[in-house]
Amino acid sequence: MVATHESAGRPAPLRSLVDAGSGAVLVLVEGAAGMGKSHFLRGVGASPEAAGVTRLAWRCGDPDAQPEVVRQEGPLLLLVDDAHRAGAEERQRLRRVLEAPWPGLTAVVSYRPEELEVPGLPLGASPDGYPPELTVVRHRLEPWDAAGVRRAAAEVLGDHGPAEVVTRLWERSGGVPQVVVDLLALLRGRPLEEHTVDGLDGLGVPVRLAELALSRTLRLSPEDRPVVWAAAVLDEPVSRDELVAVSGLGPARGRSALLAALACAALAEREEGRYGLPVPLAALAVHASVPGPVRQELHQRAARAVARRQPVPWAVLARHHRAGGHVRGWLRAVENAARAAAGSGRHQEAIGLLEPTLTSPVVPPQVRARLAPLLARSAVVGLRSDQTVEVLRHIIRDASLPLAVRGELRLDLGLLLNNQLGRVRQGWRELELAAAELREVRPDLAARAMAALALPQWPGPSVEVHRTWLLTAVQVAEESEDDVIHAAVAANRLSFSLSVGDPEAWDLVESLPTDSPEPSCRLHAARGLCNAADSAAWLGYYPRAEEMLAAGLELSARNGAPYTEHTALGTRLLLEWYTGRWGGLAERCERFVDATADMPLLSSDARMVRGLVAFAQGDWGTALSWLSGDDATSPEDTPAPLAAATSGALVRLALARQEVGGAAERAREAWSVVAAKGVWGWAAELAPWAVEALARAGERETARHMVHAFALGIEGRDVPVARAALVWSQAVLAEVEGRWGEAVRLYRAASAAYAALPRPYAQALNAESAARCALETRGRDVPEGAGGGSRQGTGAEGPRTEEETGEGEGTDGVDDTTVWAVAELQACTERFSDLGAVWDAARCRAVLRTYQPAKDKRRPGRPSQADQLSPREREVAELAVSGLTNREIATTLHLSPRTVEQHIARAMRKTGALSRQDLPRHLV
Repeated sequence: MVATHESAGRPAPLRSLVDAGSGAVLVLVEGAAGMGKSHFLRGVGASPEAAGVTRLAWRCGDPDAQPEVVRQEGPLLLLVDDAHRAGAEERQRLRRVLEAPWPGLTAVVSYRPEELEVPGLPLGASPDGYPPELTVVRHRLEPWDAAGVRRAAAEVLGDHGPAEVVTRLWERSGGVPQVVVDLLALLRGRPLEEHTVDGLDGLGVPVRLAELALSRTLRLSPEDRPVVWAAAVLDEPVSRDELVAVSGLGPARGRSALLAALACAALAEREEGRYGLPVPLAALAVHASVPGPVRQELHQRAARAVARRQPVPWAVLARHHRAGGHVRGWLRAVENAARAAAGSGRHQEAIGLLEPTLTSPVVPPQVRARLAPLLARSAVVGLRSDQTVEVLRHIIRDASLPLAVRGELRLDLGLLLNNQLGRVRQGWRELELAAAELREVRPDLAARAMAALALPQWPGPSVEVHRTWLLTAVQVAEESEDDVIHAAVAANRLSFSLSVGDPEAWDLVESLPTDSPEPSCRLHAARGLCNAADSAAWLGYYPRAEEMLAAGLELSARNGAPYTEHTALGTRLLLEWYTGRWGGLAERCERFVDATADMPLLSSDARMVRGLVAFAQGDWGTALSWLSGDDATSPEDTPAPLAAATSGALVRLALARQEVGGAAERAREAWSVVAAKGVWGWAAELAPWAVEALARAGERETARHMVHAFALGIEGRDVPVARAALVWSQAVLAEVEGRWGEAVRLYRAASAAYAALPRPYAQALNAESAARCALETRGRDVPEGAGGGSRQGTGAEGPRTEEETGEGEGTDGVDDTTVWAVAELQACTERFSDLGAVWDAARCRAVLRTYQPAKDKRRPGRPSQADQLSPREREVAELAVSGLTNREIATTLHLSPRTVEQHIARAMRKTGALSRQDLPRHLV
């Protein structure tokens, strides 16, 4: 009795193919070249089911690897590889074994179906067939699916390898395991920055695949080879008629050649009724082997065939026209393809078509002038391309270029330099020139340039300069009937108005044409919403910012604006920091920076947030590298609000490190930039720290002037976070000047203001300061105005150390103020811990240990901790692990450096850590 079935997918275990008690079994393992048949056989031989079984290996076509198979008692596993290579005599020998099987015989025979002498018959034709007692099973080895290729790629590219590289690898390899492995082996030797789609395409064809494709082509008669060449030129599965037409062989001869190519596996039926090279990547090797004149003729015929398709695949047609030497047809097809791609939001595709075209010397000037603006427009809404910038610069220098075209290109060049490349000063200059060049010849585009110059976020000019540009842009736009220009100006007008805290700005949100039938209008509306969300985030309108961000992201994705999408994603990280959504925030920032590494302006939000998270965690070295490392955007090219916020973080870091002079110097520089810009709402993230730095440096009059200028600057403005920051700054000044009662009142007011936004971290910082100042009132008999305050964890003139007070001793007597202050500090410790602000929580605990009422303290004397870390030792060890130096830990916890050193030594002894660097893996 004969039983046959077919299975697909991954190789099954031997026991699922063979029932040990059922008699003799033949397993036919079918797989095309490169599918891993030999690997499969080795796996069967090494499987647990084969343990203790006599195994014989037989390699067909190799006389020295053909064992004598004799009937025996007990099981025998016969592994036959490459049955398609067997000659008639060898096949007959194998058949004789299978025609007289015995119980326990298992024969596993692998072969390439495309290379069998008789299609479908791996052991050749036989009048007798298989004996009834032999169970016959067929197992097909299939190409890897996308998930299988992804698993293989992860070994080289890592778990987070670019998805587009894995997709390309799967497409070009056809999922053939050997081809995937060979490509990955080539990629393994390349730098990580070359693990891209372009890097993968640049690897060429692996030697094994190239030789296989070429050898199969050469098996055909010279008269039949053009059908394979045609498939390589077309480089996609096509119908029989199209393939024959491109080959130039004619219907009858072409049909015969196709049959011959299929018979020798030079071609394969890739889809039903559609033919091509068995592995897509092999087309490159065959294409390169075709003589030049013949190859050009094939492309010419391919262009004629492709042009008859509906709809016309313009990008494919452009490739064939160019390779066929038809320049006019090539340029026409490129233009049509680029316009279609840009029109449907596929701007990166349009850029990929236009960049190499515009760099070609054969492109006539008039065509260059027509195509260059299309490239520029796509690049502005797409992602960074240094090549585009260079192309545009080269074209702009062409003296024959019409003034209107030059101005339009200069406008988009300026936007590219500003946005994608972060070269703000160069971009500003190009925009100014564009506005001047376009004012008379294209006033609509001049308005676009003016609106770009109106954005106050650009570093440098004062807000009044931006306001002047905006007023002019609005005037020019009102004179235009172009809806796109109206949308562009409306988007930037909204951003300007929100940035300066105009109370009427929110009404402008409704003016954005989010439902316009014109795609360009919707792109400007998406940009307007995302920019407005960013402006709202700096104002402190977090829920409103979230709403606009969601709407802007959806509109950007729907209309193909990847650059706008990425700006919005940066703003989202900022909002997550402000509103206390810190879980996984550091990792999200790092992934975003990696994804936008070549666009420094886009990654700047994420870099600052990552630095702020590191600071709160006590990892000050990491914080400094993120905030001002070599990869960070220079202050001269950083958007104004972000530059002020980053400076505020660096000032605070210097204060925490007791570098008061450096903090004051940085504060003066940053404040002068904010004052010159004149958008005072953006001082919110800088003011409290700048005031503290200068006041502690002995420049209290300057600090008072700062607070006064800040108050005047935001008067009448709709800037809630700046108003909270003003109260915070006033509280800082009161504390440094020793006005404790006023400081407590102001800190509590600031904490309430931040809670209303909500800003949980800033709320907790101010609540902590209020409580500390209340305890200072109890702990010091200092007249108001006498000075000597301490700021949040900086340690200057702060609470006494353990050596001075004894850990656990507090102020005598407990009043309502002390009880409230201690409870507030305990609450702040919990808030900081919940956020993940390790350093801030440790600072709060240090203050609590100094001031906690006696009734909450333990009895004198230290309890035995045996080999367990005491709370203080664990606290010190955790701060040491975060990266703080002994001096910085001492400052934070109000200890002496010597005490910190002793705590770390005890922590190392108790945990068994070999060094300070070894502590992390021992702290559980």
